[in-house]
This record gives sequence, structure tokens and C-alpha cells, in this order.
Amino acid sequence: MQRSKIDVWVGLFVLIGAVAILFLALQAANLLNLNFQSTYQVSAEFDNIGGLKRKAAVRSGGVVVGRVDSITFNDKTFQARVLLAMESRYSFPKDSSLKILTSGLLGEQYIGIQAGGADTDLVTGDVIRQTQSAVVLENLIGQFLFSKTADESAGSGATLPPTGMTERK
Repeated sequence: MQRSKIDVWVGLFVLIGAVAILFLALQAANLLNLNFQSTYQVSAEFDNIGGLKRKAAVRSGGVVVGRVDSITFNDKTFQARVLLAMESRYSFPKDSSLKILTSGLLGEQYIGIQAGGADTDLVTGDVIRQTQSAVVLENLIGQFLFSKTADESAGSGATLPPTGMTERK
């Protein structure tokens, strides 16, 4: 009798621990959102969203003011359409601008919102027109390497031989 009572308590403790680990894993992966605030939805179109994902944060001044609700592709403008769920307690002017930023050097991407100066605020269904696409690290590295190669070849006055050929003296 005493042994089965201990087994029940140990089983209950293990079950609570497993639920807690599952909860933490979902929170860390940004797959679980326990926000019960009311929201309004606005959309924006970007040329390149990089690695932006659904449920990514929308931040202003470092404070999370919303989340990315969905990401779709507009085949008429050939841009990524991002739907944002903004918390109702935060209001932004209609001429606010969005840019995709990265936390740290290689961290997760989020959307930064810069407040504008308009008299009217964003409401459900509004489209934010002023957007800045994500900076793709691979493109920056390629541009840097290309500009260094061009600078070195222009600075030495020598021309580079065509690919696959060697220069004879």
C-alpha cells in the first residue's frame, strides 16, 4: 500500500517535469504564445525578408509590441507580404516605417517599427508602405570581397588574366 502511494507521487512529479520541459522548449522555439492581449492586424510588403519567421517579434525601442502573424508571397508585385498582429495597447502613426533587423551578428530576425509623425494611427487592415528589407550577410560578404578584388586590380595597374589562363612572361 505504502509503495504504490510513493509510485503515484513519483509518477506525478515526472509528469509535471515533462510538461514543464515541453513548455520551455515551445517557448524557446517561439512556437507558443500565451499573450491574451487584444490585437489589430496591419500588413507590409518587403523585397527580401531574409530568414524572418512566423511569430517573430515586432519591436519598437527594444520592446515587443507585436508578432508576425503570417508570411505569404504576392505573385503580382513579387514581394513577400507580412501580416503583423500588433498589441492594441500600442498605437503607431499611419506613416510609421518597418525594417527587418537581426539580434546580434547571427541572431534571429525581427521587425523594427519606427514611429512616424502622422495625426492618425494605424488600424486593422492598414498597409505600411515604408519598408526596408533584410540585410543578407552572404550578399554583404560577396560585395566586400568583390570590392576588395576590384580595388587591388585597379591599384596595381595590372589586369587580371582571363579565367583558366595563365600569363606568360
